[in-house]
Amino acid sequence: MTDDLRVTATVVIPGGELLERFSRSSGPGGQGVNITDSRVELRLNVARTTALPEPLRERLLARLAPRLVDGVLTVTASENRAQLSNRRAAHERMTAILAEAARPPGPRRRATRATRGSQERRLAGKKQRGAVKRNRGRVGGRGDW
Repeated sequence: MTDDLRVTATVVIPGGELLERFSRSSGPGGQGVNITDSRVELRLNVARTTALPEPLRERLLARLAPRLVDGVLTVTASENRAQLSNRRAAHERMTAILAEAARPPGPRRRATRATRGSQERRLAGKKQRGAVKRNRGRVGGRGDW
């Protein structure tokens, strides 16, 4: 089931560039837990893939840098007992990660100043809070307890 991954409307990663590995899942699973390789590890070498245009590959490498090990993105799925379900989950997770990282950056933030009203409201709130704290104290005035 090494299907192609559709990252965006125009970018598709062929299934041949994906590497799937299976191993035993941890946790409860009944009799089959020790004999079924249901955990799926899906890998994509982002640094060497030929399916991505150069600018997009550089963007992915920059944005996914903390997740990459030697340029390889790894996704695991072991939440289901069936290997096929875990394979689907790993593919969906990989697609979501790549699509999020491939999005173009948003518009740059324009520097703005706080309005006079917002500054005055902030200072009034600080004065009110200070007054509340200043008025705290002993009740009854009998001195130290």
